[in-house]
Amino acid sequence: MSPEEVIISIKLAVLAAYRKDYHPDIPEDQQMEDLYEVHLDENTGETKILKDGEDITPAGFGRIAAQTARQVIMQKIREAEKKTIVGHYQTQIGTVVKGRIIRFEGKTIIADIGRAEGVMPPEEQMRNEPYDLNTSLTFYIKEIREDDFRGSRIIISRAHPKLVEELFKKEVPEIANGTVQIKNVAREPGERSKIAVFSTQSGVDPVGACVGQRGMRVKSVTDELGGEEKVDIIQYNDDIAFFVREALSPAQTISVEIDKERKIATVTVDATQAPLAIGRNGVNVNLAGRLTELEINVVQAKSEEIPEEKEPEEKVDTKVEPEVEDGK
Repeated sequence: MSPEEVIISIKLAVLAAYRKDYHPDIPEDQQMEDLYEVHLDENTGETKILKDGEDITPAGFGRIAAQTARQVIMQKIREAEKKTIVGHYQTQIGTVVKGRIIRFEGKTIIADIGRAEGVMPPEEQMRNEPYDLNTSLTFYIKEIREDDFRGSRIIISRAHPKLVEELFKKEVPEIANGTVQIKNVAREPGERSKIAVFSTQSGVDPVGACVGQRGMRVKSVTDELGGEEKVDIIQYNDDIAFFVREALSPAQTISVEIDKERKIATVTVDATQAPLAIGRNGVNVNLAGRLTELEINVVQAKSEEIPEEKEPEEKVDTKVEPEVEDGK
């Protein structure tokens, strides 16, 4: 805000104080600046009320004017500081930030995120995740939301799918440098996430890069998510049927039929694999559908459709459960 704008604000505030203390009879819809003029000496700070060029400043009004000017200046400084801070976080939308829970406003959580407070409404919270005062968590900066009463509010989230994506970007150097890229993320906060990845460089295993040695990279992500949420790392493939099979992991499928026009995948599994494919409360099949952007229908195979058992091929398990140390 320019000095000229501050001076204008001071003059308007002085007129408001003059009306309140000396002319409460003037209607609220009457603009005081149409009736009176404020002269502010920029060298001495002396303030005078003029009417038709004549000084009509009441005795003792100088003290009121000085106090009013001080309040206006402090208010404008606070507004400028807040605008600067909001502008900073505007550039941080889509990233993650460390924060500490400092209070609750009903079901809404307020966290100290450094230079400002982040606001996490109920819909951005993870179901069944405990939130206690002074708990430090990693939050996703979702948006700046304007509030008629409280001004600009920085909305943070623990439930957003992008939180998982940003955590992997921090943990996996191959994602940070573009060697491995994230195609899509589907998430049921606190329960399960599926992340589809692919490599832009031959010889680089995108799934292995995300899992890390002894599963340490994916474990770091799951720890940041509270330790209870399972994360399935899926290799993306342009072959849609192959991608659907992978997305339904850990279930094994017999066949996949794709209706591209209707965007429907019909997946056949045997009776033992159906519960895995569907998942508890349908979570696995719903996440796979969101990940592949298809409607997935799981059907059980008839007995004649089930192929004869073959020697099982060795398969790398990309679903890493946290290791349990001895004695713990």
